[in-house]
Amino acid sequence: MLTKKLTATLMMSAGLLLPAHAAEGVSGYTLEEVVPGSAFHGIHGITFTSDNRILAGSVLGRAIYEIDPETGDTSIFIDAPEGMADDLEEGPNGELGWTAFLEGKYYLRTAQGETLTLAEGLSGLNSTAWSPDGRLFTTQVFLGDALYELDPAGNAPPRKIMENMGGLNGFDFGPDGKLYGPLWFKGQVAKVDVDTAELEIIADGFDVPAAVNFDSKGNLWVVDTARGDVVRVDVATGEKTVVASVNPSIDNLAISATDELVITNMADNAVIRINTETGESTPLTSGALAVAADLAMVTGEDGKETLLIGDLFSFRALDIASGDVSEVGRVFGSNIDYPISVGANGTDIALAGWSAGMVQRYDMESGELGEIHHNFTTPLDALPLPGGDTLVSEYARGALVRVDGSDWSKRTDVATELAGPSTLLALENGNVLVSENLSGTISEINLETGEKTVIVEGLAGPEGFDQGADGTLYVAEVGAKQISLITASGEKSVIGTDLPIGFAGPEDGLPIYVPTGLAVSAAGDVYFASDMEAAIYKLKRQ
Repeated sequence: MLTKKLTATLMMSAGLLLPAHAAEGVSGYTLEEVVPGSAFHGIHGITFTSDNRILAGSVLGRAIYEIDPETGDTSIFIDAPEGMADDLEEGPNGELGWTAFLEGKYYLRTAQGETLTLAEGLSGLNSTAWSPDGRLFTTQVFLGDALYELDPAGNAPPRKIMENMGGLNGFDFGPDGKLYGPLWFKGQVAKVDVDTAELEIIADGFDVPAAVNFDSKGNLWVVDTARGDVVRVDVATGEKTVVASVNPSIDNLAISATDELVITNMADNAVIRINTETGESTPLTSGALAVAADLAMVTGEDGKETLLIGDLFSFRALDIASGDVSEVGRVFGSNIDYPISVGANGTDIALAGWSAGMVQRYDMESGELGEIHHNFTTPLDALPLPGGDTLVSEYARGALVRVDGSDWSKRTDVATELAGPSTLLALENGNVLVSENLSGTISEINLETGEKTVIVEGLAGPEGFDQGADGTLYVAEVGAKQISLITASGEKSVIGTDLPIGFAGPEDGLPIYVPTGLAVSAAGDVYFASDMEAAIYKLKRQ
């Protein structure tokens, strides 16, 4: 389980020696909820059914949810693995169609409960709608850019209508039988003749239009994800009227048969009712966090401890003294790109997002988010290094990469052939520790030579880990749903079991779907993210 070098390494990095009996009585921890969870893991498409139920989809959550339109109470309607939905809509015969964005599939559940796969191998299937005469359409966005017609019976293959429109996102059919939708990358709204493949721009001047819907009066409603605006558009003139404004990161909207309008907000895990007369917005349900992933503890000059949270759709901070959660930035509203991991070296901060292949730095003193850098291979963590360089763990490639702080195009492999490198931790001797998720080890890497020394082995899917002031390691063993303590003298204790960690991803995806973050306070309390509940807990030291 533990290697012979563990004691010497941890004692050296802590700057002190631990007595051999330090682990005695260490089991005194109690589990406490710090930030309550929420119903979703990000929320995207939304629709009203013919009987006025609200259904909403989540890509990361791999589920379709039903939300009570009066109380906001939420339950899973279709779970994983088929439930992943970026957009969804009910058909004329009570069937439900939806797009599985990451899987590149389109699913349809018949009124009798049978699930059909209407399309596959189309990466980035994003939006969907039924025409008034019962035809079914879908688009690829982000991982493609094309409009297709699907056979609801599943007998014919998808028919590509057109491509390279500019990101035809959440669309709807108008009273004239034309398809209306936003062009995400062009800041425009267009209408499309699905039979002739003719596209016409009807409105522009948006930042990032995400979705449109018609009400019963023929008004076209558009949501702008970057501005947080709900806009009414006159389709004849293109005139725009901002009716309501909320926080950015709106993803979609739906309008009921009685013209009730609701929107989804990714960063807030929220379904929000919009009064189209007054502009008043009322959350039906929301959460303090959207996903809850990687964590890092930082201490300011005043001794105040702050827990930084990679939340995928936002970057947030928890004041551990007050319990208040604040926001540093959110996708589409800030200079940030799906930050799911956060690494700290003192008060130097770096963010990483494996889904976006991005890394960026964050200046805590100024509050400024640095330039976003892409083209990393599944970056699971990023760690600022002295002198301005950044170390990145590229999970799928099994490598640690050193990036030149003055020229981010200069990237040098420090170590390769690692078994799923995930969380990084700086040591006082200038080396780093890295958890190797696939081999169940924590290893020390010499950044000058690339030499690797296994420090701890026999762990069950280690992800987030941290080191206490006395050199003790605390590790989230996600494969066993537990958190373990390993003292500098080499003794291991399990301090939390049956924990809500280890949210399952697609079978062909990364073994680490949502990184389980862990960080230790000066008092010895162990904070960890629950990827299953989008919550933060702590194991409080007694």
